[in-house]
Amino acid sequence: MNYTHLGRTGLKVSRLCLGTMNFGDVTDEKTSARILDEALEAGINFIDTADVYGTEQSPDIQQGSGLSEEIIGRWLQQGGRRDRIVLATKVYQPMGPGPNDRRLSAYHIRKACEDSLRRLKTDHIDVYLMHHIDRYTPWEEVWQAMELLVQQGKVLYIGSSNFAGWDIATAQSVATARHSLGLVAEQSLYNLTARTVELEVIPSCRHFGLGLIPWSPLAGGLLGGVLKKMESGRRARPAFSRLIEQYRPQLEAYEGLCEDLDETPSDVALAWLLQNPVVTAPLIGPRTVEQLQQALHATTITLSDDTMSCLDEIWPGPGGEAPQAYAW
Repeated sequence: MNYTHLGRTGLKVSRLCLGTMNFGDVTDEKTSARILDEALEAGINFIDTADVYGTEQSPDIQQGSGLSEEIIGRWLQQGGRRDRIVLATKVYQPMGPGPNDRRLSAYHIRKACEDSLRRLKTDHIDVYLMHHIDRYTPWEEVWQAMELLVQQGKVLYIGSSNFAGWDIATAQSVATARHSLGLVAEQSLYNLTARTVELEVIPSCRHFGLGLIPWSPLAGGLLGGVLKKMESGRRARPAFSRLIEQYRPQLEAYEGLCEDLDETPSDVALAWLLQNPVVTAPLIGPRTVEQLQQALHATTITLSDDTMSCLDEIWPGPGGEAPQAYAW
C-alpha cells in the first residue's frame, strides 16, 4: 500500500480510505469486522465513518443511531489497533428528535463529539469532518467549538464534506484570522460521471492545501462493470436500470476501453481518481471482503496520457476550472 500526506499536514494516510457507511444496515457486524481486519492487513490505515451511518434512512426513520461507529468501536476494543489507524467521523446529520440534535451549533458539535467518542470507544478522533455546510451557524461559533475540541485533545484535525469552493474559502479565511489550522480535508462527490467539483472545489482544495477524498468513486456501481454483470444474468434495480440505459453508449465505450487495458472498470475508475494530484484517497465502501480485495489493485495502476484522454472523451468534465471553463 502506498501512503501520502493528508493535504498540507504531516499526517500520512493510505491511498484508499475505507468507508463504513454500509456497516450495520447492509453489512452485518461479523462481515464488517472481517473487512476491517483485511483492510488493516492490506495496509489501509485510513478509516472513515459518521455518526449517522448504520441506520437505513426512510420516511419513518429520520435520524442516525450510531451503529457503524459502535461496530468500529467494538472492533477497536480487541486491542492493538487504535494506534495503527487514522480514524475519521462526521457531525451534522440528525441524531435525535430535538431541534439541537443536528447541524453545526457549538451545542450540537460538543454533544455529537462526546457521543461519537463513546460509541467508538476511543479518547480522540483523528479527523472530525463537518458532514455538510450549515448556513445558519456563523463560522466564529463553529471554529470556537472545533478549536475547543482540539485543545482538549478530543480531535486532531478538522475537515469538511459536501462543501462548495466558496464554503472552503470562507471557512479558511475565518480560521486564518483566528490563527487556526482550519480545514485539512474535503470529502466530495467525484467520479468519472460526476466532475462538477473540477470547477471550483478542486482548485480551492489545491489553493488552501486540503486533501480531497472522493466519495462514490464508482458512481454507485455504475462504473463497476454493470453491462458485463447484466450479461451474466444479474438484474439491477428498476431505477438503476434506467440509469444504465441513460448512459449505455458511454458505458459501452468505457467498458470496452477497460477490456482493452485488461483492467476491471472499477479499478480504472479508482486509478483515474488516484492520478489527480489533489486527491488523497478515494473513499471505497465495500459490502464484502471480496469487493475490498478487488479495490486494492487500483493503487498499482498507472494510466497513460492517451488513456486519460480517452476517458475525458467518454466522460467529459465541465471544461476545466472556473472561470475559464465558462467565461470564454
